[in-house]
Amino acid sequence: MNVTLTSLVADAADLESENSFWYRLLGGTITRTATHHFLQTDGLPVIVIQHAPEHAPPHWPDGDSQQMHFDLATDDMGTADERVRTAGGRRLRPANDAADPAQQGSRVYASPAGHPFCLRPA
Repeated sequence: MNVTLTSLVADAADLESENSFWYRLLGGTITRTATHHFLQTDGLPVIVIQHAPEHAPPHWPDGDSQQMHFDLATDDMGTADERVRTAGGRRLRPANDAADPAQQGSRVYASPAGHPFCLRPA
């Protein structure tokens, strides 16, 4: 038996800002319905943003469960950090090492809806 990951689904109160963030970060094509936005990018599972008007972001890494998170790898941490921030993401941890080329560990961010994700060196 084979099992294949076909999509990752994340809740958001604001479909457009959450979908726009992931599109600006990963590219691809978007299909929109009234309650879901589907981001299809070559080589990745479909990212589905599901409208959830009462969505409350997790308070991770300093509190509640993270609910879920994405792990992304890059060969240029500085440029990827800038792209995340320009797209509307915010840095959670570590907070101030973006310009330090010696920093080799993962960095934790949140999307506009508060979904955490890690960016790490490829």
